[in-house]
Amino acid sequence: MVDRVLLTTSSHLDGYRVTEHVDIVSAECVFGMNVLKDMFAGFRDFFGGRNKSSQNALRDARVACLDELRHEAESLGANAVIAVDLDYSEISGGGKSMLFLVATGTAVKVTKT
Repeated sequence: MVDRVLLTTSSHLDGYRVTEHVDIVSAECVFGMNVLKDMFAGFRDFFGGRNKSSQNALRDARVACLDELRHEAESLGANAVIAVDLDYSEISGGGKSMLFLVATGTAVKVTKT
C-alpha cells in the first residue's frame, strides 16, 4: 500500500535495515500558477510579508510530488525511498508561470530491526 512506503532524506531509516536497493526513482510535477496568485504575489513582494497562496501552492506541489514518488517506488516493489531530494524551478514566459518540482531518491526494500 502506498501509504506504507516510507520516505526519508537520510541515507538510512532508524529502526530499519535495507535488504535490497531496487532502483533510482523520480517524480516530476508541473503546476500552473494562477494569474491572480501571481499578481497578488507581486504585490506581496513589493510591500513585504509572506505570500500564503504561494506557500500553499508550494506545499501542494511537494505533497503531490512525494505521493507520485511513493507510487513509483511501490510499482517497483519497494517499501521505502531513501536519500530523497526535492528540486524546485520556475518556468515563466508569455505571461504564464509554472512551478516545476522534481523528487528523486533510491527505492529500497527495508525490514524492521
